[in-house]
Amino acid sequence: MRRALLPVLIVLSGCVPLPGDMPANAAVQSVAFPSMTHFITKPRMLPPLSNADVARDFLDLSFQLESGRALPVLTRFEGPIRVRITGAPSASLGGDLGRLLYRLRSEAGLDISTTNRSSAEITIHAVPRNDIQRVLPTAACFVAPNVTSLAQYRRMKHSTRINWSRMKRRDRLAIFVPNDVSPQEIRDCLHEELAQAIGPLNDLYRLPDSVFNDDNVHTVLTAHDMLILRTYYHTSLHSGMTREEVAAKLPGILAQLNPQGETRAPRHLPATPRNWISAIETALGPGASPNERRDAGAEAVTIASDLHWTDHRRAFSHFAMGRLLLDIDTDDALEHFKLADRYYARTPQTALHRAYVAAQLAARAISQADGKRALALLSPHFDTAARHENAALLATLILLRVEALDLQGRTAEAQAERLDSLGWARYGFGEDWAVRAKMYEISALNPLKNNTGGS
Repeated sequence: MRRALLPVLIVLSGCVPLPGDMPANAAVQSVAFPSMTHFITKPRMLPPLSNADVARDFLDLSFQLESGRALPVLTRFEGPIRVRITGAPSASLGGDLGRLLYRLRSEAGLDISTTNRSSAEITIHAVPRNDIQRVLPTAACFVAPNVTSLAQYRRMKHSTRINWSRMKRRDRLAIFVPNDVSPQEIRDCLHEELAQAIGPLNDLYRLPDSVFNDDNVHTVLTAHDMLILRTYYHTSLHSGMTREEVAAKLPGILAQLNPQGETRAPRHLPATPRNWISAIETALGPGASPNERRDAGAEAVTIASDLHWTDHRRAFSHFAMGRLLLDIDTDDALEHFKLADRYYARTPQTALHRAYVAAQLAARAISQADGKRALALLSPHFDTAARHENAALLATLILLRVEALDLQGRTAEAQAERLDSLGWARYGFGEDWAVRAKMYEISALNPLKNNTGGS
């Protein structure tokens, strides 16, 4: 299931007022909202992956649950997969599902499509977010086997029928998604939960370029993920195979599916210890106090340092700590963001991660009226956000650029950029009030505006 980890880009400053207290910024108040903008789905190019690493990823993803509990056998659907929608779906769900299924057919080679039949292998049940969280308080969305509705899941919550470790093959399951959040959040749920519904059930923090990672940086299936799914449904594999049986087949399968990976050297990233995972979940998850979050964030940084990590997990530890310090020590937060960027820069496939860090660094530059530096920090990352179909991030980057341009007196350019951001913002943040709140939040970073109501 998707954990309700704090999204990696909720706030850019610890001093941003709430919507009811926002300054009367005329540029924000008077803006007319355009229609929602959508991404055009494009095939993903397979990154330079070693087949030795992919085989390890496949086994660790497929034979373990997120809790760490081992799964005895591989389970998957053993025939065509048909997907139906029930409940009260949002207006955007059908289109986004269609684009996702197209990618699964073309990139992962799956026989998967929509149907109206009640006998569908997968039911996507769209309900209010509160209904989901009354059942699983820490989940934004989730998938469960052998049920078709949330009511049925409630009745069977303690039954072995919905225990993944008891399954021998997959026949029918349900995905529960919210219908009252932003279109991007619904789409993100579709990608993660449908991928787990048909494929691996685990997430691994060691994967830098994957939705199968609880850091929530990647929100649409990557080329790595499609290779994992294509492997999952290779004709050489079937439900009921043990880890050892699958491991014996993987070299031949991957040599066929990813021939260039045969000659690439593996990275051999170390496993992620449970104490680091627990620290990150406390730092960014629900239920902890601010002090508990900061203590857990500091623990994650210490563990990463003691393990001599230099990969994206070390970077994410610093990024999380920077986020947690924004409200109390912006200088210390800035140092953690700089360290995060330094470690991300040393790790392949982390362009999207660096875009998130750049947003934080640019926000700080804007708060110090340094528009030139903010523009330099932002400029490499717009294409990255678009390529990864992250409208919330793309809109945020553009709105930060608006403030940087305003600081340089480039008012006409700033106004044009602001209008360009709004279609993406409507997809990324949802309702008009949420878009305006994000606009106010970023506008308030600008020292020329945040107490003056400037244009």
